[in-house]
Amino acid sequence: MKQLFDKVKNAWNRDALVSFFGVTGMGFFLSFLILTGYGTDPATFMNRSVAARIGWTLGNYQLVFNLALLLVVILCDRKLIGFGTVFNMILIGYYADFFCWLWGRLIPESLFTDQPMRALIFAAALFLFVISAAVYMNAGAGLSPYDAAAKLFTRLIPRLPFFVMRMVYDFLAIGVGLLAGGRPTIGIILIAIFLGPFITIVGKTMQRLRK
Repeated sequence: MKQLFDKVKNAWNRDALVSFFGVTGMGFFLSFLILTGYGTDPATFMNRSVAARIGWTLGNYQLVFNLALLLVVILCDRKLIGFGTVFNMILIGYYADFFCWLWGRLIPESLFTDQPMRALIFAAALFLFVISAAVYMNAGAGLSPYDAAAKLFTRLIPRLPFFVMRMVYDFLAIGVGLLAGGRPTIGIILIAIFLGPFITIVGKTMQRLRK
């Protein structure tokens, strides 16, 4: 028992905390992206579209989807799994469900529907969501099954830059969302384009800070 406790204690380090705060930021800002109606990240778009089709909440469907995808990642490269995997696959969907419910009771609906406030909230939430996602992915504490699968996907054509393969991967997720009945929006396209480059930029910055 002591050995198990020591192992968990050693794993719960700075990287795990950085990953946790990155995931928390993603769930928090995702709720604003959802409420403005301009679009979310491709993974959430896909999961929300499928969840709506079958009548599930985002949190419940996203957890089941991630558990299924987790099995594939474990079989291919279990080194991609860590605390960040658990944080992401469990928390983000439920964070988004909770904060959307909370803002619906605390914040006037007009802030999410009237211009220019709607556009300002979307722009700020979009930027902070992408930064939070990039921080979590570069924390080194494990990736969500969706993001881990993206890493596996990039190994198919290793000569292509990661951000290019990430864009292709995210656009495939958008395609699945469209097939499930979702409607594409400007936010989905922007995140699909900029998330890969931001992951690379933030990763290089975090590597310099660790030195």
